[in-house]
Amino acid sequence: MARSRFDICLDEVLRQEGGYADHPADPGGATNMGITHKTLARWRMVSPWWKLPKSAVMDLQRPEAAKIYRASYWDRSHAGQLPAGLDLALFDYAVNSGPDRAIRTLQAELDVAADGQVGPLTLGAVETYANRKGLGALIGALCDRRLAFLNRLPTFATFGKGWTARVAAVRAAALDAAGTSAAPSTNLQTWRILMDILIGYRTYIVAIFMLVAGLAQMLGLDLPALDGSSAGHLIMEALAVLFLRKGLKGDLGKV
Repeated sequence: MARSRFDICLDEVLRQEGGYADHPADPGGATNMGITHKTLARWRMVSPWWKLPKSAVMDLQRPEAAKIYRASYWDRSHAGQLPAGLDLALFDYAVNSGPDRAIRTLQAELDVAADGQVGPLTLGAVETYANRKGLGALIGALCDRRLAFLNRLPTFATFGKGWTARVAAVRAAALDAAGTSAAPSTNLQTWRILMDILIGYRTYIVAIFMLVAGLAQMLGLDLPALDGSSAGHLIMEALAVLFLRKGLKGDLGKV
């Protein structure tokens, strides 16, 4: 029987969360498998939360932790309605920073009302974005926004290295699940296109430079970089390159 996406994603989340910890600088206090003292007390309906002993957090078992994760993070963020890969990226973000923030961040990237509720509009926007830019681009953008938020937190100096590594690991796992890779940014794509154009026409560019340099020398302008080359020689070489290049391209096009 195939494992559910929830079980697969939970494996990755628990891999990132680890076991029991009680770091003095962690505002969550005592945690086990990522479940905080307060979260466990709320789940067990213990109020006020501090009446639940820390030993209960330490003794937490995976089956109960899985139930908490499903109800409080997976179902709450509607990760199960998202494509494979994006479900993990949103789920882990929800675990780390809360479902509301994770959903609003996704909605901001989708350019829909950031109300923290996943409904038909948000799901439709996910499909439109994925069709237009690719699912990998959406996963990458969500992870980028998540990391930018974490960078602004005052505790980043303490936990930033671990958070950064976590986002990178989740990004990689999410892209793998989606069977894709993050699309390069628009600026990078534009730069690559420009470089491809320049590479294709570099011979013409050099020839035109030689032609301009030759004409400049004929007008009495000295160009130190080309000292020793006569104007006539530069012009003839430039014209030869231009016409030979054109002829070669024409012949190759007939093959």
